[in-house]
Amino acid sequence: MYLTSEKKQELFQQHGFAKQSTDTGSPEAQIALFTYRINHLTEHLKTHKKDYGTRLGLLKLVGKRRRLLDYLQKVDIERYRSIISELGIRK
Repeated sequence: MYLTSEKKQELFQQHGFAKQSTDTGSPEAQIALFTYRINHLTEHLKTHKKDYGTRLGLLKLVGKRRRLLDYLQKVDIERYRSIISELGIRK
């Protein structure tokens, strides 16, 4: 499996708001997890161009991440800017 529980804990620890592995609900942690999954699905679709089910899942993930980023931008612009720069997401 591409996403093990150890990898999830590492993502949450690096990008969580409280910088703890138990912080799984903060917008930063969720955005980091979605970004990891989006990158994985993008690589998958480069080789499997006609996998439309995966493409639909990818578009849903991108929409979820976009909504979380919009929320974070409204609540705290500094946290938004830091997560954008850490993950290399373009706006």
